Amino acid sequence: MIALVFVQVLLAAAADPVALFNGRNLDGWKEASKDKAPLAGKTEAFGGRFKVQGGVIVIDPSVKGDLHIETEKAVQGDARVVLEVKPGAKCNNDLFIRGTKFDLNPGSKEGKNLKEGEWAKVEIVIKGDSIEHKINGEVARKAKTKGGATPLRIRAEFGALEIKSVRLEP
Repeated sequence: MIALVFVQVLLAAAADPVALFNGRNLDGWKEASKDKAPLAGKTEAFGGRFKVQGGVIVIDPSVKGDLHIETEKAVQGDARVVLEVKPGAKCNNDLFIRGTKFDLNPGSKEGKNLKEGEWAKVEIVIKGDSIEHKINGEVARKAKTKGGATPLRIRAEFGALEIKSVRLEP
């Protein structure tokens, strides 16, 4: 009986979303640079290119550089990564996972459902070797993954972007 309860608790826990961003700092993230500096306890990376303000990761376009941060842990197996993003002026930033790049560029072919200054739900759904990128529930792109488990990487290329939620969901 105790074993059955334990299994039920484990299954329930596995079905709960896992926050990859805590809204306070960059715990669980690292610089995607040569030295892979951990960002635990920090609220900024790369001189403020990435910063946590008001519970949101902000890509500050006034700090120049094509820079990346990534999760400390790789995303394993079939997965669903969900982000809430708000592109700002001239946003052309990216997400990388499993060898694929997802453009966060309002008005582009992939970003046609992104609107400057509006929050959007971005989903990356991985099943086997297939990956789907969705914006507000609509498929923006389908592709084949390239390789096994990788971290989720956020690229600050051009323009402003805010990210208020990053989580793994069942």
